[in-house]
Amino acid sequence: MNLIDLTLTEALAKLRAREITAVELTTAYLDRIEKFGAELNCYITVTRERALADAAESDRRYADGTNRGLEGIPIAMKDNFATIGIRSTGGSHILENFIPGYESTVSQKLADAGCVLLGKTNMSEFGMSSSAKTSYFGPSLNPYNRGMRLSPGGSSSGSATAVAAGLCCAATGTDTGNSIRFPASLCGLVGMKPSYGVCSRFGCFPFASSLDHPGVFGRNVDDCALMLAAAAGFEPQESTSATVADKIADSLKSPLAELPLRGLKIGIIRELESLDIDPNIKSEFNRHIENLKSNGAEIIKVSVPHVLDLETLYMVISRAEASSNLARLDGMRYGLRVEGDGLDDTYKKTRAAGFGPYVKFRLVTGAVMLTEKFYKDCFLQATKIRRILDNELLAAFEKCDLIVNPTCPCTADAAPLNNESSPENSLAADEFSAQNFYMADTLTIAANMSGLPAASVPMALCNGLPAGLHIMGRRFDDTRVLQCAKHIEKFAAFDNRPTTVMGE
Repeated sequence: MNLIDLTLTEALAKLRAREITAVELTTAYLDRIEKFGAELNCYITVTRERALADAAESDRRYADGTNRGLEGIPIAMKDNFATIGIRSTGGSHILENFIPGYESTVSQKLADAGCVLLGKTNMSEFGMSSSAKTSYFGPSLNPYNRGMRLSPGGSSSGSATAVAAGLCCAATGTDTGNSIRFPASLCGLVGMKPSYGVCSRFGCFPFASSLDHPGVFGRNVDDCALMLAAAAGFEPQESTSATVADKIADSLKSPLAELPLRGLKIGIIRELESLDIDPNIKSEFNRHIENLKSNGAEIIKVSVPHVLDLETLYMVISRAEASSNLARLDGMRYGLRVEGDGLDDTYKKTRAAGFGPYVKFRLVTGAVMLTEKFYKDCFLQATKIRRILDNELLAAFEKCDLIVNPTCPCTADAAPLNNESSPENSLAADEFSAQNFYMADTLTIAANMSGLPAASVPMALCNGLPAGLHIMGRRFDDTRVLQCAKHIEKFAAFDNRPTTVMGE
């Protein structure tokens, strides 16, 4: 039995049956990190001693019958979740040596559920960019076809790589535009972005506060459901935390039943059909649509006209909010400090040295959008269009129960890491073409703008690489999104065992 190929659900069953120990399982992952960690560059910090201590505690709890929901499951945390006493960098030089004195709600909940912390995963700097390249610590590598050196996507690149390659059992991520679902699609995983407020943002380094969604990666739907059941819940310390979050978490603790398809209305956004999506991805998506129809679902075309404005909306709102949020990183209280000639010069030198070029570009443009000259025409106008988009989505969901589309217009072969060109702007080392950036944003960011639950589930190999199907639901209809994802998963029968992925 290869412990690495066990899904979270399978590993948990064996732990509960006392067929394996938490120390054995954790050691297997730590050994694999030792073997492949440097090549894949998916961890910034590995917490070996902490992991073995957590695992020993889990075995003690199994022995005395006090085991918790995810007791002994080795996981990884994206490095923008604060973990007390453990370096938490946000993928940036400015926080390279930051050790928090507090714990994020999500990481605390997972620890309270008995998870074993293997370490903190690599990420795009402060979650900015769908690329893996903007991390101060270098890019993570997609574990598929490693010789081609492909991107795992971003910003949760390290988490996606670690789960797909078997360097952890499951992982957390954050999703501000598509930063869980996009890498999930490129790495053959299930990635779940819950409704806004279901997973607390407390202790999670902010990028764009109204768009940031903590979420999870797993190899299958049940793994994501169990992770989300542990990570979700109301947090009184966080003003946008939803009181209904506890109810949603409870609904995911029991094994998920498949959603009855007969009579289910599944929407396809008419405006998205004009996008230039890889023909193989389109073909596989249509095959899944036909399967849903043959099992009783009704396929309905819906119109969301402002979905084609999503990239512009995202650019304005996310950059403006990022400019405000990252103003706190000034070298005065924590993080990097570069002394200058006086206060202003210290600010300038610290931020110039601490942030990478891509983050600086976004912060500067965001600050400009908030100036008196541009506020009304840029930021305020974007918030008005965002409300119109909300209303269009509400109208669409009056006609259908769920909305589906391909997660990504391309597979990872459109993103070789050895391409140093910068299609999005001259300051960023991104590897995707500008057109693919636009389409990826257009396919996924509506869920962030309106705080809706959305998941990417593997639907097939296209061009020999994974491609995902995207499911979006009504606000707080997280359970139904995952139940529908189970149908996609069952029909796809996608083999994402780490040893298969890595060609072992």
